Amino acid sequence: FVSSDSRARDDVRLRHAPVDISLSMILLCVFLTPSQILDEGPDQEVLIEAFLSLGRFDHITMVMALHPTYLSCFLRTQHALLELDGPLPRPWRHYIVVMAAARHQCSYLVQQHSAGFLEAGGEESWLEGLQHTHPKIRCLHTLNKLLAHRPWLITQQHIQELVCPGADDRWSLAELIHAVVLMTHSHSLSSFVWGCGLHPEPDHVGGHAFCPPSPSNNMPQSPHSPAPEDGKPEDGVTEVEALMKRMVELQQQVEECSQEEMITRFERERSESIPTAVVRGAPSDLVLRLVEDAEFIYEDFSIRGEQSPPTMRAQDYSWEDHGFSLVNRLLPDMGQLLEEKFQVVCGLTYNRMAMHKDVDTHTLRKALWNYIHCLYGIRYDDYDYGEVNVLLERGLKMFVKTVACHPEQTTDRIYSAYWRLFRHSEKVHVNLLLMEARLQAALLYTLRAVTRYMT
Repeated sequence: FVSSDSRARDDVRLRHAPVDISLSMILLCVFLTPSQILDEGPDQEVLIEAFLSLGRFDHITMVMALHPTYLSCFLRTQHALLELDGPLPRPWRHYIVVMAAARHQCSYLVQQHSAGFLEAGGEESWLEGLQHTHPKIRCLHTLNKLLAHRPWLITQQHIQELVCPGADDRWSLAELIHAVVLMTHSHSLSSFVWGCGLHPEPDHVGGHAFCPPSPSNNMPQSPHSPAPEDGKPEDGVTEVEALMKRMVELQQQVEECSQEEMITRFERERSESIPTAVVRGAPSDLVLRLVEDAEFIYEDFSIRGEQSPPTMRAQDYSWEDHGFSLVNRLLPDMGQLLEEKFQVVCGLTYNRMAMHKDVDTHTLRKALWNYIHCLYGIRYDDYDYGEVNVLLERGLKMFVKTVACHPEQTTDRIYSAYWRLFRHSEKVHVNLLLMEARLQAALLYTLRAVTRYMT
C-alpha cells in the first residue's frame, strides 16, 4: 500500500525521469556517445518500469532499453533469480554473481552485486576473497571456472562431488541449479557489459573518470590492438548492400548438402583461426582477490593437431527437449522465464538493416546464434555452417569470438571495425544474441551432466 505522499514523490521523480536518463548517459559508454543512444530512442516506458523496480537507472538497463521487449524479459528473470523465493539465501545469490563476474574481470558487476550482497545482509569479510566465504560456496570454484571458460569439460563427476549424500557441505540439486543459472547469468552479462563498453556506475570506483569522446570516438589503445578498418562512407554502403544480397541468395538457395558435407563445414568453422583482441592490463585488486586459478581461461574448442572433446549434437541434448523441463522441475518457473528470454532475443527484429527497411534478417540472426554455439562445440545437424562463412565477415567474427570467449579483451576498435554503417541499437542486438547464446550453451553442458548424474 502506497501513501499519498509517497505516490506524489514518485510522480515528481517520474516527471523528471527523461532528464535524469539524459544526464546519466553522459557517463554511460565507452563505445557509444550519449547523443547516439538518445537519437536511437531508448524506450521511456520500460525505463520508468525499471526505475520503479530497481530504484535507479543503471547503465545496463539504459542500453538494453533500446530493445524494450527484451529488457522486460531480462528484468523479470533477473528479479526472480535475485529476489523471489528460492532455495538459496539472498546474500549468497549476489555473492555467486560476484564470484562469477570476477572470472571475466568485470568490475562493473563485481561492484554492483557486492553492494547488493551487503544490502542483503552479507558478511563484508567475504568480499576479501573466496577463502573467507562459507565452505559450501568455496566448493563452487571449479564449476564456476569451467562454466566461465570451458563448459564442455563439465561431467557428471563434477555434479556428484557437489550433491552426493556423503559430500561435505552438500548441495541439493535445486540449490545447485539455482547457483548454475546465477553463474551463467553473470558470465554472459559480463560479456554484454564488455561488449557494449559500459562505464562504471557513478557510485562505483572509477565511475566519475569520464573523458568526453573525440569526434572519432577513439579511446586509448595498446599498440598491439588490431587496426581499425578505415574506409569511405560509400565503402560501408557497399558492405551493407553486399550482405543483403548474400542473405537473399541464401534464402532462395535450394541446394541440399549431404550430412558428411554439413559436418565438414561445421568442423571447418569451429577450427578456423580467429584472433581475439589484445589482453588488457592486470585487473584491480577488487577483482583479483575473488579469483583463484586466474590462468585458467578459454581455449579453442578445437585446436589443430590436438584431440578435441566430442561435439555436443543439439539433437542429442537440447534446451527445448531436455534442459527446459529439468530447470523447471528443480527451479520452478525459471525454465519458463529463460525460455521466454531465448525466444524473444532470437525472434527480435525490426525488419531493417542499417539504412534499409523491410529486410528479413532471420538468416543473419540464426548464423550469429549458431556460430556462438559452434565456438562452444555445439552442432545442429540440420544447419548448413557454410552460411556462417557467407554472412559473418572476419571483423564481425573477431568481435563475436572476443565478446563470447574473452570478453575482458574487448576494445572499441573491434566494436567499430564491423558493420560500420549499422545503427548502434543493431550492435546492441548482436550483444544480446551473444549473451543469450553463450548462456544457453554453458547451461546445456551443465544440465546434461546433471541429467547423467540423475540417471
